[in-house]
Amino acid sequence: MIRRRTVLAATLALPAVAQAQAPAWPNRPVRIVVPFGLGGSADVAARFLAEPLQGAFGQPFVVENRPGAGAVIGTDFVAKSAPDGYTLLLMSNTHTANETLLPNRPYRLMQDLAPVASINIAHHVLAVHPSIPAQTLPELIALLRANPGRYDYASSGPGTPYHVAGEVFLAMAGVQATHVPFRGSNEARTALISGQVPIMFDAIPTMREQIVGGRVRGLATTGPQRSPLMPELPTVAETLQGYEASIWLGLMAPAQTPLPIRERLNAEINRIMALPATREAQARAGAQPMSMSIADFDAFLRQDITRQAEYVRMARMTPT
Repeated sequence: MIRRRTVLAATLALPAVAQAQAPAWPNRPVRIVVPFGLGGSADVAARFLAEPLQGAFGQPFVVENRPGAGAVIGTDFVAKSAPDGYTLLLMSNTHTANETLLPNRPYRLMQDLAPVASINIAHHVLAVHPSIPAQTLPELIALLRANPGRYDYASSGPGTPYHVAGEVFLAMAGVQATHVPFRGSNEARTALISGQVPIMFDAIPTMREQIVGGRVRGLATTGPQRSPLMPELPTVAETLQGYEASIWLGLMAPAQTPLPIRERLNAEINRIMALPATREAQARAGAQPMSMSIADFDAFLRQDITRQAEYVRMARMTPT
């Protein structure tokens, strides 16, 4: 009887021993892959989060930019990475638009990746090179209408929020312009400032510096209300009723990444984004924190895939 009790006690203790021996997460650096170029909204957000996440978890969170192919290169890298919590994807509504725009991409967002946390949302500014003979948005629309296809507009790449914003604008205004994609916002912005491409939708805080310096001319912002960063500019919706364009950011991980790891990350990111200092920094950057549970972010992603598909249809953008 004593022997049977000893064996039974040892058997019952095995799960606890195994759990105690399992390596804690994280016990080495965590990589945040940004599938966009340096200096864009996603890159800034990743670097903003990396430091407090390192403080919370005691391991470095290293930002790695892998831009190209409309965010496909970096995203596919994460989708094919080990689902162990050590590789994360900083993503945006580029990814939900790509579900329609890029049917031949080598991954499926909601099958090959798992939601972790939403981060923030921000709106854009429409800016033009000073050589454009339009001082207001109605004047730009009139110019484009009188010169169909003559003018180009820049974006940070196919399927990015700035590309979608441009195409929906053209569709709602009933005008034509040629899309010129670049590998990232920095390259597109440089092309605008130099006059190589005369029109662009871009992040408000980044472009504001160029507008104030007179290197480009701001015409309108894309939110439902005027931006507190540039209240002197009207919204596009004041000319084109119902127009709104934004960029939101979130974090995903390879599918099958353990839920407890994703829940820990979700809780910590929500905590960071709720801090008063974070909210002040986000406001200065023209963004608002957008915190959700994993389940709510999952539902948001699925809804946005549908919404982006409608934008693609409205703008008659051609899947590639």
